[in-house]
This record gives sequence, C-alpha cells and structure tokens, in this order.
Amino acid sequence: MAGLLCGTKRRKQVSDLQEEGKNAINAPLQPSSTDLLPEDTLLEENAERTMLDPTSRDSPRFKELQKVLIDWVNNELEEERIIVKDLEEDVYDGQVLQKLFEKLSGRKLNVAEVTQSEIGQKQKLQMVLEAVNEHLRPHGWAIEWSVDSIHSKNLVAIVYLLVALCMHFQAPIRLPEQVSVQVVVVKKREGILQTSHVTKELTSTTEMMMGRFERDAFDTLLDHAPDKLNVVKKSLITFVNKHLNKLNLEVTELESQFADGVYLVLLMGLLEDYFVPLYNFFLTPESFEQKVHNVSFAFELMQDGGLKKPKARPEDVVNLNLKSTLRVLYNLFSNYKDSE
Repeated sequence: MAGLLCGTKRRKQVSDLQEEGKNAINAPLQPSSTDLLPEDTLLEENAERTMLDPTSRDSPRFKELQKVLIDWVNNELEEERIIVKDLEEDVYDGQVLQKLFEKLSGRKLNVAEVTQSEIGQKQKLQMVLEAVNEHLRPHGWAIEWSVDSIHSKNLVAIVYLLVALCMHFQAPIRLPEQVSVQVVVVKKREGILQTSHVTKELTSTTEMMMGRFERDAFDTLLDHAPDKLNVVKKSLITFVNKHLNKLNLEVTELESQFADGVYLVLLMGLLEDYFVPLYNFFLTPESFEQKVHNVSFAFELMQDGGLKKPKARPEDVVNLNLKSTLRVLYNLFSNYKDSE
C-alpha cells in the first residue's frame, strides 16, 4: 500500500509539472521558444528564474567575448598554474575568482584554498564576492551577480562579473563591443508559469566602457569645449616637437602619429636623456600586436622614470582613441614641461 501511495504521489508530481509546463507554453502574450528544464519550473509562488536563451548561447559574438575573457584570466593566473577552459565549469566554485581578485587588487583574502563540498564552496564564494562587491560598489558598479547565480553556473552572471573586473582594473585587452544576449525569465504567478525575454547588454562601445570609469577633464573638453581642446592639443604638439625636433621628427596629428608607439618610445628616451636600443621595439611596426608592444614598452619606460602607470590602455592608443592619447601626452607634459 505504501509503495502504491508513493507511486501515486510521484505520478501526481509529474502530472503537476507537465501541467505547469503546458500553462507556461499556452500563457497568453508570453510566447517562448525556450525548452524549460524540470528544475526551471519547480518554483515557489512569485519566484522567478532566469536562463540564457539557446540562440544567444550560440552567438559568435558571445562566444568571442567568452574566449577573450578566458584568455585574459589564464594570462593573469599563469603563475598560479590555473587554466580555465570553460567559464561555467571552472569559475562557479570561487577558486578562480579568489585568485583573480587577489592578483588584480593586490589584496590577500582570508578564505579556504580548496573546498569540495557545496556548502564550503558557497561559503568561500560568499566571502570572495563580498570582497569584490565591496571593491566595485563605491565606483558605481551595478552588481549583476550573486552567490547563487555564480554557483549555479549562470553564464550571464559569470560574464557580467568578469567584464566588470576586466574594465575596473583596466585589463590590457580589447573586449568585443556591443555584445548582448537574450535571457529568458520564468516567473510563477498564481500557480501559472510565465516566460518573457529580456535583453542583457554585456559590453557597450569601447569609448563608453572606458568612460564608465574614466570621466575626467578630457571628457569635459571633448563634450563641452572643443575650442579649448584645440588649445590643449596645440600646447601638446608644441611640447612634443620641442623634443622630437632633436631627431628631425615633427608631429602634426596627435591621434595618428603616436598610434604605433614609435614616437612615444623615442620621446621617452629624449625626455630621460638616454638612447633606447632599437632591438627593444619595432621601428617600423606593421601589425597591431607590434604597435601594442611599442606603446606598452613606452608605458614601461614612463614607469621606470617615476611616472604613474598610464590610465589609458595601449590598445586604445593604437586604435586612435584621442582621449587615451591625450591622457598619455598630458601626463608627460605635466612631468617634463620644464625639460630642455
């Protein structure tokens, strides 16, 4: 009899589950092409669950973004001998996030190094995310992730978090622009499942992403005082030519003539009064990577000279981003304007 009752109960649960799924499919004005898994339909009243639309999962742009993030994380954690192959499977337990945040922030977290149990993983993840959120929130970041979403391998939440870390710590990479995904939201109202699609913007344009945390005097000049911007550009051109003329070089366009990094490297040598060996950089760079190498090398020379690390990314200088180039040159002007 007990077995019969258990079997009847199980059949009722399956029947209820099938009915909820049918209601979701037939819900008026709530069409959805997404196949709902059983765990997606077992919701409490007024609860909701989100999942990535299969079409977005297969989007080339979304896959490209994931690859860029994976390569960046692996590069940052190379010394830890950590290799990430899949964001969903390798990030959810908090281990990778712990090491990545420690490397980026220079802050050691007091958490267990390795934990296998689900409870232990969530406790560790909670501590890691608290540290991350504490670091990001004062800078205006919207927290689009949680312990539950990361631990349940919610790919959108994981990507949101990594993009935020990447942008906040000014990673020397270029994120694919304007990547959006469709997310299916399943809600339970009065016993009926309702589904809707929501577009989530993961990245915007490079200009907007940089402006997200780099609003400064140059933004104001570009947005509101283009006449004054021209005065600043003329002053910077006069400054760089004062030194580059010693090598019979002359600059007329700041955006383009510093984009390959050659003039930046030579300028640093002139300002610090030393000869830069030609084998350290590409005198006639042809590829994007060679130009990035030159600008990165110039940044290293600046730091060797006692300057702070430039806010701009080498990739943005190479891509003719005016504000990035102006920031770099103005930093040099501020420190070397009295140099002969």
